[in-house]
Amino acid sequence: MKVERIISIGFVVNPIAGMGGRVGLKGTDGVVEEAIRLGARPVAPERAEFFLKDLKAYIVSGKIKLVTVPGLMGECEAERVGIDFNVLPLQRKDKTIAEDTKAAVKMLISGKYRVDLIVFVGGDGTARDVLDALSSDVDEAIVLGVPSGVKMYSGVFAVSPSEAAEVVKAFVDGEADVAEMEVVDVDEESFRKGRLEIHLYGYLKVPYLPLRIQGTKTPSPETIDERENQKAIARFVIENMKPDSTYILGPGTTVKAVTDLLGVKKTLLGVDLYWNGQLIPDVNEKIILETVKDWKDAWIIISPIGGQGIIFGRGNQQISPEVIKNVRKEHILILATKNKIRRLKGSLRVDTGDREVDNLLKGRIKVITDYREWRILKIE
Repeated sequence: MKVERIISIGFVVNPIAGMGGRVGLKGTDGVVEEAIRLGARPVAPERAEFFLKDLKAYIVSGKIKLVTVPGLMGECEAERVGIDFNVLPLQRKDKTIAEDTKAAVKMLISGKYRVDLIVFVGGDGTARDVLDALSSDVDEAIVLGVPSGVKMYSGVFAVSPSEAAEVVKAFVDGEADVAEMEVVDVDEESFRKGRLEIHLYGYLKVPYLPLRIQGTKTPSPETIDERENQKAIARFVIENMKPDSTYILGPGTTVKAVTDLLGVKKTLLGVDLYWNGQLIPDVNEKIILETVKDWKDAWIIISPIGGQGIIFGRGNQQISPEVIKNVRKEHILILATKNKIRRLKGSLRVDTGDREVDNLLKGRIKVITDYREWRILKIE
């Protein structure tokens, strides 16, 4: 008779991860108090609970033994979901810092508490903390990121909390390969000033399932062909723009090509509002909701993240689920150069944080790829 092995999973939540997204801070490192002042609400706890709810059947059945961290770093979320768990003997804190994440990870790879898989909820900064904590054990430990940051350019994250649960189930059932994925991060201070400086910090072993693990962001190549392709897309978009319509402009060089031809200065790594020759730069969710008066004539112009294919939920959380519902799928313009399309593996992804909105967006959608050229891709 075959005896099923019980898989032990260490679960660590960075409770402040992602708070800077909707308020337009492009990250949370060093700006938590400012994010709170701007009205930011915690993001990670809810996403942690989504993940645990999708995994609950495996925990209840005894396939998974969950070990987590006191208080806001996992214990509270597990209690709200109503599952069994063990808690590490660490101090319970109301405010957490990077060292708390590192301490938890170090304990989860120690002899007494050593787990088979570490799942963390956070962003690229949290991934770096996990990498730092593992140090000499990095070759043996297996980890998985549940996305809850603002950018999440690293390849160690699942596409969404529900996809993360599916990856864990496959790992428990012995159906997931293990692959080394990059841990990258940007300088958030430079990022807030419009400069994208991505640094590679190392690699972590991750349970891998195609299309469920997001992969690492790949920057758009700075070539003449790429720039000409972006300009051609921009000309086509501008020819069809209406003077009285409001356009919510996502980040990136492809969308910036539109504003360059319009003669206005876009925030390269932020979200802007444009109508009738006027531009409000670097807006957050609150400004969008307060400024747009006629949602029937509002549009979103967005470009997927290179190499990941994610159109909402990475670096553009200012375009929130409420904004998307007001605009409607029919008024979303997706722009992608032919080179970017070739690297997307045939599909797009969304991770808005609202499952209803994610489901509304799923299905086929037109993607503008050149002047008067487009392709139909599927949002998975």
